[in-house]
Amino acid sequence: MATAALMLTAGVLAGVHGALSAALGGAVSIVSGVVAAVVAARGRPGSAGGVLFAALGAEAVKIGLIVVLLWLVLMMYEGVVVTAFLGTFIVTALVFAMAFFVRDA
Repeated sequence: MATAALMLTAGVLAGVHGALSAALGGAVSIVSGVVAAVVAARGRPGSAGGVLFAALGAEAVKIGLIVVLLWLVLMMYEGVVVTAFLGTFIVTALVFAMAFFVRDA
C-alpha cells in the first residue's frame, strides 16, 4: 500500500521514471523481506538458541540481499530517480519493521 501511494506521488512529481524508481524501491524491501521470511521458516530450531540462530541468519540474508538489489538498481537503471527510489525503500522498510509491533486484538 505504501509503495503504491509513493509510486503514484513520484509519478506525478517526476514522471514515469519517478514512478518506476519508487516501484523498484518498494520491490527491494518487499523481496528482501519475503526471502528473509522463507529462510527463517526453513529452519527447524529445537531450542531457544536455534530460534535465535535462525532469526539472525534470516536477517543476514535480508541485509545482504538489500545491498545487492540496491546496487543492481542504481547501476543498471540509468533513469533512476534516486530520491523516489531510496525514499520508497526506506518507507517500505520502516513499515515492515513497524509490523512487528502490531498485535491482533
